[in-house]
This record gives sequence, structure tokens and C-alpha cells, in this order.
Amino acid sequence: MEISQIYMYPIKSMGGISLTECELDRFGLKYDRRWMLVDKNGNFLTQRHHAKMCLFNIAIQDESLLITHKNDAKINLVVPFTPNMDTTLEVKVWDDVCESQLVDTAIDQELSLIFGEEVHLVLMPDHIKRQVDKRYAPEGSTTAFSDGYPLLMISEASLELLNTKLEHAIEMRRFRPNLVIKGGYAHCEDQKGIWQIGQYKFQAVKPCSRCVVTTINPDTSNKSPEPLRTLSSYRKQDGKVMFGMNMLHQNFNAKLKLGDKVSFLD
Repeated sequence: MEISQIYMYPIKSMGGISLTECELDRFGLKYDRRWMLVDKNGNFLTQRHHAKMCLFNIAIQDESLLITHKNDAKINLVVPFTPNMDTTLEVKVWDDVCESQLVDTAIDQELSLIFGEEVHLVLMPDHIKRQVDKRYAPEGSTTAFSDGYPLLMISEASLELLNTKLEHAIEMRRFRPNLVIKGGYAHCEDQKGIWQIGQYKFQAVKPCSRCVVTTINPDTSNKSPEPLRTLSSYRKQDGKVMFGMNMLHQNFNAKLKLGDKVSFLD
């Protein structure tokens, strides 16, 4: 098996970036979900309630993020890696409450106009330690603004099996993985334990439970019952639909690239 695709998502629930290689830091893939939109009360925003977030494209250029929109050429926001503000804000991601840093007042104003409500773009500072669920991860395992884990891995074979059951095939980006592997069998990533990816070891700790975000067409933001309806017929576990595996990394200075070999160790 080998890595066939790598993705990161700098701003939670907005567009992803396809990579040929990547670095990892303490939070996961470098820059992955280090930024997030929150409402006036600090609650996180996602496609679950704001499906049109999928229409925002993100690029990295000149030590900054560039936010554009698939349907509105006038939207062109530059987000500096280093915030222009020193103001902190307590934010909430599911049951986790942590400190964040506001990025730029002007960007907040622009995004608030676009979303039709007061929103703020926040960054997770380097010193913050958001602990991964201790039922599945040891003390000291951290993530940024992901739903719960630093990395998500899915095999191409898993999607190929799903597409044989769907009337209309869908793309891997519906599932927003970080690492896609090819050469294995369908749902080979279900194996919990230690995986070797490139020269580094990773720990598969928990299958990923899927939500309504997978039913949103990333090109249009339109919703449909699929693929959750079909997945629920053969991938349901404890009342939840599982697709993909949440991973922990054990080397915070790892580098991965397309073609790196992947194998399950134990």
C-alpha cells in the first residue's frame, strides 16, 4: 500500500488543499485546521449548519492564507499567518473549550457580511494543548480545531466499494481525509493499532463516525440523502455510520509524501 492523496484543511469546514508532500507538527498536518470560524459566542461554525462553507477555497501564499469563493470572484481575503491582533477569545469545539487568538478585525467584518451574522476568524496559538479524547488517546496527544483527532486516513478501496452501491459515484473529498491510501482492500484502515507510513509510526485509535457533511456536494453545497443512507446499510456500528480511521502521530517532525509505503504493523 502507499499514500495516493494528501489533504489539509487550514480553516475548519472550508475547502481543502491537495498536497504532494507535507510536514507534521504537534497538531497534525502543518496548518491543518489551525484556523476556525466562530459565532459571536465563540461557538464553532461548520458545514453542518452552514453548508455553503464548502464553497470557499483556501490557498497558501506568501506566509498567508488566501480565501476565495467558487461563485463570487469579489471575495478575496488574505489572512496573515501572524495575526494582526493580540486579543484572545475563548472558543468551543463540541465539548472542548480552549483559548484562541483573533486574527484581523477587517477580515471579521468582511466574513460577517458574507455570512449575515457576526463571525470571527480565530487561530489556535502554538502554546495551546487541546487534549484528544483520553478514552482513545494517551495524555499529551493534541489536535487543533479538528472535530477530535489530528489525522484521518481512508483507503481508495473503501470508496470504490461504496461507489458500487451508489446510483451516482462520489469523490473522496466528501469525507475530508488527510491521508488516502491505495493498494489495500476495502476498509483495511479499520485495523486499530500501529501503522507504518513512510519511515514513521502512527496509531489508529478510533473509526470515524460520519455526519451530514458527507451528504453535501462540495461543488454546489446542495444536500442529498447519500452517501449516509447507503453507508448505514453496511457500515453502522453502535448506531453510528463509520467510514475512515482516526489516527495519532508519534513523531511531531515527520514528513510524508505521495508514494510513501503504508503497512499495518500490529
